[in-house]
Amino acid sequence: MSDPMQWALVEAADAVAAKEISARELAEASIAKVAARQPTLNCFISVDAEGALEEAAAADAALARGDAAGPLHGVPLAHKDMYYRVGKISTCGSKIREDFRPDHTATVLERLAASGALHMGGLNMSEFAVGPFGHNEHWGHCRNPWNPRHVTGGSSSGSGSAVGGRLVFGALGSDTGGSVRLPAACCGLVGMKGTQTRVSRYGVMGLSFSLDNVGPLTRTVRDNARMMQIIAGPDPKDLTAANVPVDDFEAATIDADVKGLRIAVPSNYYYDGAADDVRVRMEESLKVFEQLGATIVTVEVPHHDILPDLAIALRGPEGSVLHQAWMRDRPQDYGAQVKARLEPGLAISGTEYVTSQQIRPKITQSFVEAVFADADVLHAPTVNIPVPSIDETDVKASPNFPAVVASMVHCTRPINYLGLPSLAVPAGFSDNGLPTSFQLIGRPFAEVTLYRAAAAYEAETRFFENAPVDS
Repeated sequence: MSDPMQWALVEAADAVAAKEISARELAEASIAKVAARQPTLNCFISVDAEGALEEAAAADAALARGDAAGPLHGVPLAHKDMYYRVGKISTCGSKIREDFRPDHTATVLERLAASGALHMGGLNMSEFAVGPFGHNEHWGHCRNPWNPRHVTGGSSSGSGSAVGGRLVFGALGSDTGGSVRLPAACCGLVGMKGTQTRVSRYGVMGLSFSLDNVGPLTRTVRDNARMMQIIAGPDPKDLTAANVPVDDFEAATIDADVKGLRIAVPSNYYYDGAADDVRVRMEESLKVFEQLGATIVTVEVPHHDILPDLAIALRGPEGSVLHQAWMRDRPQDYGAQVKARLEPGLAISGTEYVTSQQIRPKITQSFVEAVFADADVLHAPTVNIPVPSIDETDVKASPNFPAVVASMVHCTRPINYLGLPSLAVPAGFSDNGLPTSFQLIGRPFAEVTLYRAAAAYEAETRFFENAPVDS
C-alpha cells in the first residue's frame, strides 16, 4: 500500500468506506506522520492520539455492523485551537487561555464528527487569531512545510502547515482578514472563505463579529467542497448563520467545465506592489482558464482606496472590546505583535465604527454591480508577494510593523469587508520555491461557481500532486 497520508481527503474517505483500509490504520498513519513532522513544523498545540484511535475504533465497528459510511468516515482532521470541544482545553494560541475548557462544542465540529471524521488535536495559530504570518510567542512559531524558514501565513498557521505537510487530510481555520486564504496560499492548499454568515460560528472564538468566517483548508478543490458542504448552512444556535440553501458544492467539482465562464481581472489595487514572479504565475493561470474556454475581461474595482481602512474600523473596536479586560489586567500575557494590533482599536471612535457599518451594504452593492455586471467571478492574487521568511516578518512592535502586515493582507482584507465568498487556489510556485496562489471571488452565496471554476483549473494543472520534501 502506498503512503495513505499522500491521498486526498476524498480518496481516504472512499478507501475507508470500501474497507480498503481501516479507520484505525488511517489514524495510525496520521499519528506517525505527526510524530515525525511535529518537531520541525510545530503545527500542533495538542495531539489527541488516544481520542482519535477511540473514534477510529467506533468508525470501524460501525462499518462492521453494516452502518452507512459518512462522507468523512474515518478521516483524520485537526483544527485551529479556537474551536471549542466541551471539556477539552482550547488555548486560542494564547497564554491567557492555556487552561481554558469550554462548556460547549462548536457546531461545525459536531457536524464534522457526525460525518465520521476523526479529531487529531488542536492546531497552532497566531495568538487569538491576530496576525497574518503565523507567529506565536507563547507556543512557538509554526513552520512552512515547503521551507521551515518561511512563514505559513496566519492566523490559521497550524491548519496550513498540518494539511500542507500531509499530517492530516483537512483542517478548519478562521478568516477575518485572510486567515484561511493566507495559509492556504503559503502552504499550497485550497482555502475557502465563504460568504459572510454562510457557516455557523457557534462555539468558535471570536475576533471581529462583523468579519469572522469559518472555512476549510484542504489539498484539493473537491476535498474542500466536501468539507464546506458539511459545515455550511443555518444553525439554531447561531442566529447569524444565514438561512440560505446549501448548494451541492462537491457535485460542482466533478467533471467541471468553465466554457463560457466570464472571469474579471482587476486593473487597479490588487497588483499594487506585486512581485514580478507572482504576476507571471497569475498570467499563466489566466491563460489556463482561457484555454479551457473562459472569457477574460478587465474591470476597475471600486472603493478599494478606502476598503482596508473600513475593515480596520470594524475589526479594531470589535477585537478590542473582546480583549479590553485582559489588556487592562493582563497586558504582560500578550505577545508583542498581538498587543500592537489590538491596542489601536481602542482609539477608533464610535463615529468611525458606525460609519463603516452603515456604508457597508451600499459599498458591497456597488462593488457587485461594477464587477459582476459582465463577469461571473473575479480573479486576483491571494498574496501578491512571495512567501516571506519568519525572520523578515518577525518585527514585533517595530515602526515598520503596520506596513509589513499590510503587505501580507493587501489582497485579502477588502473581501472580508465586502462579505463576499473567496476561494484560494494553488497557482504553482514563486522564484523562491514556495507556493503562490490566486483567489476567485464571487457574488454573495455563489460558492458553487467558485468551486466549479477552481476544479476545472485544478484538473488541468494538478498542482496538488506536488508535495513538500519529507512529507
